[in-house]
Amino acid sequence: MTDPVAKLPSELDQLPDRDPEETAEWAASLDAVTKAAGPHRAAYLMRRSLQHAEGAGIALPKLLESDYVNTIPTSAEPAFDGDLEMESRITAWNRWNAAAMVTRGARYGVGGHIATFASAAWLYETGFNHFFRGKEGDGSGDQLYIQGHASPGIYARAFLDGRLSEQQLDNFRQESGGDGLPSYPHPRRLPWLWEFPTVSMGLGPLSAIYQARFNRYLTNRKIKDTSNSHVWAFLGDGEMDEPESTAALALAAREQLDNLTFVINCNLQRLDGPVRANFRVVQELEGAFRGAGWNVVKTLWGNAWDELFQLDTTGALIRRLREVPDAQFQTYATRDVAYIREHFFGTDPALVELAKLLSDAKIAECFYSSRGGHEARKVYAAYRAALEHKGAPTVILAQTVKGYTLGKGFESKNANHQMKKLSIDEFKGMRELLGLPIPDSAFEDGLVPYGHPGADSPEVRYLQERRAALGGPAPARRVHAVALPEPEERAFKALYKGSGKQEMATTMAFVRLVKDLMRDKETGRRWVPIVPDEARTFGMESLFPSAGIYSPLGQTYEPVDRDQLMYYKEAKDGQILNEGITEAGAMADFIAAASSYATHGETMIPFYIFYSMFGWQRTGDQMWQLADQLGKGFIVGATAGRTTLTGEGLQHADGHSHLIASTNPASLNYDPAFAYEIAVIVKDGLRRMYGPQAEDVFYYLTVYNEPKQQPAMPEGVEEGIVKGLYRFKEGTPATADAPRIQLLGSGTAIHWVLAAQELLAADWGVTADVWSATSWGELRRDALESDEALLRGEERVPYVTQALSGAPGPVLAVSDWMRAVPDQISQWVEQDWSSLGTDGFGLSDTREGARRHFGVDPQSVAVAALAQLARRGEIPVSKVKEAREKYGM
Repeated sequence: MTDPVAKLPSELDQLPDRDPEETAEWAASLDAVTKAAGPHRAAYLMRRSLQHAEGAGIALPKLLESDYVNTIPTSAEPAFDGDLEMESRITAWNRWNAAAMVTRGARYGVGGHIATFASAAWLYETGFNHFFRGKEGDGSGDQLYIQGHASPGIYARAFLDGRLSEQQLDNFRQESGGDGLPSYPHPRRLPWLWEFPTVSMGLGPLSAIYQARFNRYLTNRKIKDTSNSHVWAFLGDGEMDEPESTAALALAAREQLDNLTFVINCNLQRLDGPVRANFRVVQELEGAFRGAGWNVVKTLWGNAWDELFQLDTTGALIRRLREVPDAQFQTYATRDVAYIREHFFGTDPALVELAKLLSDAKIAECFYSSRGGHEARKVYAAYRAALEHKGAPTVILAQTVKGYTLGKGFESKNANHQMKKLSIDEFKGMRELLGLPIPDSAFEDGLVPYGHPGADSPEVRYLQERRAALGGPAPARRVHAVALPEPEERAFKALYKGSGKQEMATTMAFVRLVKDLMRDKETGRRWVPIVPDEARTFGMESLFPSAGIYSPLGQTYEPVDRDQLMYYKEAKDGQILNEGITEAGAMADFIAAASSYATHGETMIPFYIFYSMFGWQRTGDQMWQLADQLGKGFIVGATAGRTTLTGEGLQHADGHSHLIASTNPASLNYDPAFAYEIAVIVKDGLRRMYGPQAEDVFYYLTVYNEPKQQPAMPEGVEEGIVKGLYRFKEGTPATADAPRIQLLGSGTAIHWVLAAQELLAADWGVTADVWSATSWGELRRDALESDEALLRGEERVPYVTQALSGAPGPVLAVSDWMRAVPDQISQWVEQDWSSLGTDGFGLSDTREGARRHFGVDPQSVAVAALAQLARRGEIPVSKVKEAREKYGM
């Protein structure tokens, strides 16, 4: 007989076999078992052998998928540390009030989601009763990333606990009156309760991984011991389709983040229908997480299934569970027992015989309700296993029924995510199922009532006692003092005085400033430099040996450049977070550091520097998450603008990030032209974000890679820099009646404007005043606030109007951005307005070629200025044509 193994090429063929005869005997034994007892028995023995080998410490590759059964058998479950009957009553009240809140809100058409929490109730309640550490105990407590659509259940628990009132529940999704509840976890809208915004699906799991990593960063840098903090991320199985959900799994395993647990609610449904209609999402997720190096705990079946598995002496039941697609299993939960007997058990003679031993009631219990995620003991065992596992993060795959306990009209229905209310009769059925003492008379006004056993009831006392033992209420957000001492003035003065004859790009100026600030005795250690594998591009390699690159393993190798001054140094207490090629990961790092003042009571100053094109465009959703989470810090778009990065072309040419950034109310956006402007902006940013009157804002600065001589700071310009506009260089009229124009430039465009100022004076006798527009966005913000003040009857003139008041001639604004960026302020400028910018797609060329292409080079600015003056009749139109010909346009 031919050896079947020999037919298949394998990596083992490259290795010498010291005893081929023994190998052949093992293969023959496997063939014999297969022939005598079938392939399923052979597979069982092989997996048992692998399990035994793993337990014996023999290094073998792990299987990526296990049987469709619970990881922890009933016999191995730990003792349940609590009163299960009491916790069942608490959970029943919370289920009721979550559904009641959303149903009552339907009167106003505000919507809400019921089915998600109904499926996940025990996943949360077990954690709140036994595992989730609060912030009133030692350390920072645990960090909870709550699935967004489950928020009604969290509100219901806060109501039972006395932290929310009936009126607040009735204001669910009605916030404008000031006493409402946001639809989803939003710290900016309910900052005493929510810590992490999660409903933009995919960002929760990504952020949870980097939060767990940042916890270790704080510990390893000896800023705060976070060893008692555990990160719990509650996710939907459909949510795992988002690329961000699985983007950093390998990082979590590589850095052995056993302070992290994912709990994935596998109700097999997403928003429109099955997650994997023709496949099995649990098995797919298990393979993905095992392959990434995670510990996987499957909690699929409730106790009712134990009898079925004991009767499955042939393995037919296990095989059937492995082959039934999710959509079909969802169908079983909605059909009668006869259908299940025919379509599930009737496919295999062994299963037909097994089904004869089962009553209809047993089959109904198993297929309608008995899921691991619906039983507190199963969930408790999974959570305990997660906390006890060391050396890797854990994912718990908990199977549930979406819409569980809401009645047959909801359970496992494809449309249940969009179903916003239950009828009175459905609530009465739910009341009977949950055993709640709510009389019919409570429904007489046509509304479903809220239920509460009383502030001094055994249920509430039990709930509060459990939370007290775990360190206080959860979820909860606590804001600690943010204020940091002002850094020494020395670092800023270095930029105030300019660079003399030396040329320096503003990117380098910013890096130099931060490098000096990191040496500050009081606040230097609180800076968190973050870069996605482009540190050398931004001139940051000088920080490597001094600050070190964070690695929980330190440096286990000798770097290839060890003999160089700026060698690549990794350290366990390294300060720099160099994330590799992942802007999303770097942004998740930034968010964790930016909100550490609340999460851990430790104020950190993160700055994240990146190619500006790959910031707001690529990770803009995370910038909104940062704003929601009330994060503080500096995000820095380097190599900014559409024409400064020579040769890179369209995909690197950013002419629009400032426009996108302007949509975020928490982002203060600056486009500084000179090094001293950067110093003023950063200093003011430190005051606004980390001073005694700390604001919940963050800064977006754009800096350029074009080396230029940096002038010294003129006197008295600080206020204008911060507010967004000041006159940098006044023109000198050649004659008293010389035409005059105001040229506004931001960022690197200031240099084109200054050159145009000289051309206009020398070639055409036109006087131009040059203004540095450090922030179009802040000018607009101030103007909008002035408009709002007028509606309140307050007289207030926008700063931009005041600054330009009386300035002669029209205004021409120029930037390396699309024209819509400066045009944001045009309606508040009293003079005639025009703008130049870099609208359209970028292209590869020299700086000069790209600027001529977009019509923003000095000659183009001069021609545009002349055209504006000609339209006003201040110069002959012929001068414009003459200028175009002179400049080769």
